[in-house]
Amino acid sequence: MVDNQARDRRYWRANLRILGALLLVWFFSAFGLGILLVEPLNQFHIAGFPVGFWFAQQGAIYIFILLILVYARWMDRVDERYHAD
Repeated sequence: MVDNQARDRRYWRANLRILGALLLVWFFSAFGLGILLVEPLNQFHIAGFPVGFWFAQQGAIYIFILLILVYARWMDRVDERYHAD
């Protein structure tokens, strides 16, 4: 019983670390690239649109979808490690 509780705590800590890391990536991509670094990014163009504008409109959404996929794969590995699958 105590062993299960310790395993559950380690599993939850691993989950929170993963969430924290992915939220930092999302924050940097949405806020950093879409707002703070928009001027330097606007020097480059994708399909005729400045990269800063494109990233603020579309890129953050693509990053978010990618992070969902990364989270799912990462948590599959954590589930296997802690036998939570």
